[in-house]
Amino acid sequence: MNEEGSRRKKRDGNGVRANAAPQTGRVRTVKEIAAAAEVSVATVSRALQRPELVSEGTRQRIQEVVKRLGYTPNALARNLRTSRTRLIVALLPDIANPFFSEVIRGIEQVAHENGYSVLLGETQSSLVREQAYADMVAARQADGIITMAHRVPAIPIDGRLPVVNACEYVKDKAISSVYIDNVAAAGAAVDYLVALGHRDIAFIAGPATSPICVDREQGYRLALQKADIAMNPALTVVGDFSIEAGERAIDLLLSQEPTFSAVFCSNDEMAIGAMRALAARGLRVPEDVSVVGFDDIRYSRYTTPALTTIAQPKNALGREAMSMMIELLNDPEVPARKRVLSADLVVRGSTAPRAGVRR
Repeated sequence: MNEEGSRRKKRDGNGVRANAAPQTGRVRTVKEIAAAAEVSVATVSRALQRPELVSEGTRQRIQEVVKRLGYTPNALARNLRTSRTRLIVALLPDIANPFFSEVIRGIEQVAHENGYSVLLGETQSSLVREQAYADMVAARQADGIITMAHRVPAIPIDGRLPVVNACEYVKDKAISSVYIDNVAAAGAAVDYLVALGHRDIAFIAGPATSPICVDREQGYRLALQKADIAMNPALTVVGDFSIEAGERAIDLLLSQEPTFSAVFCSNDEMAIGAMRALAARGLRVPEDVSVVGFDDIRYSRYTTPALTTIAQPKNALGREAMSMMIELLNDPEVPARKRVLSADLVVRGSTAPRAGVRR
């Protein structure tokens, strides 16, 4: 028998030709793996992408060929083998809102540490936009969604929902969420104003469609009730979280009969707008009106005076949300969790003891 015939007959214990491909070097295509393992290209693709569809013996033979030949999969092949894209979509309603920047940073940090990438999606509170991103997961163009909105898009995949809710929360027990106790945090802000002697405390609320905004209003009401202060509906104005909404709210409050010596705002941007409007009316902060915000965005410490606010653990919210997502992807059967992080009152120069009621 000549040398060529000997090579044709020589096989290893699994029936793989020893001469099907070089013993060293890098095999760069699925086609070469298929030739070496004596299977079809489709079988190799299934073994990499959906191994449960391939018999154990064939799957092991393909993996042994990959290992023996020193095959280094490219990024696409790794994704096919694990059925993952290593891509997470992070949905936020308003990319211009500075609150979300630190949350996103936390998400990105944990994603990077675990070999994932993050795609940001601004929804502008549009159901159509939200569903478009959800469809990416359904089409296996992304592994899951972290949403920072008050609703969760439908993403049915093999009976599981690769979704985590951050900052906001939903009541669905099947969805993991991470957020703060907004009732307690708002109550702490109002308790502080009451301790300073304020009793006429205005409230600039956020959209009623948001559960966290409802919770913050509840915290405001409960704190007034605890202090035996009658609730005055005329002192509550609803805004949309923007600086302009804070300005409009102050203009409306000052045009009405009730007076106030303090304002509690559902976020820092509206608080900054409130301070601007008060200054435009000739009212001093905090000598005439104390102002408290919510979130502790970066700009809150640079206002004049610096803003007293509730500090949310923004980076920790993002890190925990991404950790929950990885946990879910690694084990789809893991029980959903609702994790509540702590928030702190940060006292700065925009609040002072009540010196008198001014309009």
